[in-house]
This record gives sequence, C-alpha cells and structure tokens, in this order.
Amino acid sequence: MSKTKVLQGWLLFCSMHGVLGSVLDCEAGEGYCSISTEKLLDRAIQHAELIYRISEETRTQFEEMFIPLDLLTQQGHRPFMCTAVLPMPTSKSEVQRISDKWLLNSVLILVQFWINQLVDLQDSLDQYDNVPGTILNKTKWLSSKLVSLEQGLLTIIRKMLNEDSLPLDAKNTAAPLPSPYTMEQVLKDYSMLSCFRKDAHKMETFLKLFKCRQTNSCSFY
Repeated sequence: MSKTKVLQGWLLFCSMHGVLGSVLDCEAGEGYCSISTEKLLDRAIQHAELIYRISEETRTQFEEMFIPLDLLTQQGHRPFMCTAVLPMPTSKSEVQRISDKWLLNSVLILVQFWINQLVDLQDSLDQYDNVPGTILNKTKWLSSKLVSLEQGLLTIIRKMLNEDSLPLDAKNTAAPLPSPYTMEQVLKDYSMLSCFRKDAHKMETFLKLFKCRQTNSCSFY
C-alpha cells in the first residue's frame, strides 16, 4: 500500500469516525429509542461496513510494516487457524433455512467475542517499540465501535424480535501472549487481525441478509 493510499484511508477513517461516532445512540436498557428500528438497522449496517473496512486497512498496514516477505509467502500457503466462534451455513439451502433470530444471534456472538479479543490485541500492540499510532488508534476505535454495535443490536433484538437478549456461547479462548517481543507474537497478532477481518465481513453480510428479509428484497440467495 502506498503512502498516498494510507493517507487517503486514514482521512476517510477520520471523516467517517466523525459522522458515525454516535451512530448507534439507542441504549439496550432504555425504554424507548429516538429513531425507528428500520433506521437503527440501517445505521447498524453502516457501522458493520465501516468496521470491516477499517479492519481490512489495519491488517494491510500491519502486514506491510511487520511481516517479512518470505514469512508472508509461507503464511499464504498455510490457512489461518481462526477460532470457530459459531457454526456457519455451508450451502444456499442452509442459508435459506436459517431464521432471523439466528442471524441476529450470530452477529451478536461475533461482536461480543471480538470485543474481548481486541482488548488482548491492544495489550500485545502496546509491547511494540515501533507500532504506528494509526494502527493503535484504529484498533482502539474498532473496540469502541464494536461496543456501540453491540448496544444497537440489543435494541434491535428487543424491538424487532420481542426479546430482551439472546443466549451467547462465545468464549474468550485467546492464548497467553509470548514474552518477550518475538516474531511468534507478531504472527499471532497478524493472524488475529486476519481472523477479525473475516468475522467483520460476516457481521456485515448477516445484517444485510436480515434487512433484505425484512423488506422482502432478497435477490442474492
């Protein structure tokens, strides 16, 4: 990624941060929400889209700064060992059979799982001597936006599914951080960023699928 693209991405991040800083302002515990559930769902989707975009930028920037080309080539031939947070549909027919409750439940599980995981990632990055401030700021921003998305999801669940909450079965399974600072730790952090990027894309996809079902406008499955 060129310096120009990094700068453009950072400026976009800052501008969108200002626009969406309070995008999900309906607390799950409140008795009412100042905006409609339809609008809240639209904002949750925007939130998820931006989380995915920033996660992709952060992973790319980390890769270019910390991962040697030879290790990157080796890593490219070895799949990341991402934690299986929840079972995923593997066919079009399975997607058609899953319920709206499953979709929202799955997004909430992913969000709450990664809230914990990103705390571990931030603790690890704080050990680096030369990590750019942009990476640190983006990971902290991602953590705060996941918390905001969690609040919005709980409100959507309560208002659209008539449920106070959904049962979660995600567990924090992060391994202890290696010490001192080693390439093993760098690769672990890179793998975590890669896995988070994949799950952020799932959050976005599931929310969009839920919305198209609500509006009877699904044309892609």
